[in-house]
Amino acid sequence: MEITITPASPDQLKKKPSDESQLGFGDIFTDHLFMVNYASGKGWFDPRIVPYGDIHLDPAAMGLHYGQEIFEGLKAYRGKDNGIYLFRAGDNCARLNRSAKRLCMPEVAIDLFMEGMKKLILMDKEWVPRTEGTSLYIRPTMLATEPHLGVRPSRTYIFYIIIGPVGAYYKEGLNPVKIYVEDHYIRAAVGGTGDAKTAGNYAASLLATELAMKKGFTQVLWLDAAEKKYVEEVGTMNMFFVIGDEIITAPLNGSILPGITRDSVLHILKDWGLAVSERSLTIDEVIAAAESGSLKEAFGTGTAAVISPVGQITFKGKDYVVAGGKMGDLSLRLYDEITALQYAGKPDPYGWVERIGE
Repeated sequence: MEITITPASPDQLKKKPSDESQLGFGDIFTDHLFMVNYASGKGWFDPRIVPYGDIHLDPAAMGLHYGQEIFEGLKAYRGKDNGIYLFRAGDNCARLNRSAKRLCMPEVAIDLFMEGMKKLILMDKEWVPRTEGTSLYIRPTMLATEPHLGVRPSRTYIFYIIIGPVGAYYKEGLNPVKIYVEDHYIRAAVGGTGDAKTAGNYAASLLATELAMKKGFTQVLWLDAAEKKYVEEVGTMNMFFVIGDEIITAPLNGSILPGITRDSVLHILKDWGLAVSERSLTIDEVIAAAESGSLKEAFGTGTAAVISPVGQITFKGKDYVVAGGKMGDLSLRLYDEITALQYAGKPDPYGWVERIGE
């Protein structure tokens, strides 16, 4: 399908940030967006890049009433050579389509996804920031649009991509964060939608996260829904724990998101010859390790933060300091390795990085 392009008029163009070092996360968007429509029996049609603006929905749009909404998150990077790079973008498309299957939504062809995204980025390439630690965040989204009240899959959808320059996701940056172990509320259960990137999962996490933040914590560490015994993920990150000589992350059993940064970390750790396990880990084992001193590090992984070191874990009212409250050596090594790949600062042995222009 040919993508039609309608450039923004001069009066629609936005003012770009004057100080990239002050960029936050998720508040600034570029001049254009990519959009394509879907209808049952017709498929995807009318792919287009248009000026950034409101999306008009019928008040009865099914996505607003029954939660058929999925999204992705990835980034474009301004490389050391001034080129613009994507990191594992095809894997984001594949994950979007896995989420689509789980919510009875249509899949998006990878060629359409990639072409629309690349053209959008290059059309707004002057928005890709150049300051160290900044990037262009990319948010692909699919939403059910059929005006109908009744519980069944929608027959029409929109898929769109918006982009915007960002800095650090957490205000702490690479400084260790404090996380609260949630043992009352749950985020997702095996057999539910925990392994899909859908809005409802995040809505389910809001109350516990708000309560934790009021107590001074950055994020919540979720336990499994059945026994509230096994550590799963943090609200916006997969979690890793370094206990003794073993690096442990929760297995993909259907209740946590299969993170692309998580998968990247697993590949890198194995290539480094380190002992890494995808296994069930109880919160009691984590606490015992913290008390004995064998919990050497804990860190989260995700597109937004890349690597986020954990300096304190609080469980049942007791604080446990991790790695002396500092960023551990392994966390820093992983951050340096992954960001070097993303910004084309070193050769890519995995085929993860793609240069799309400059």
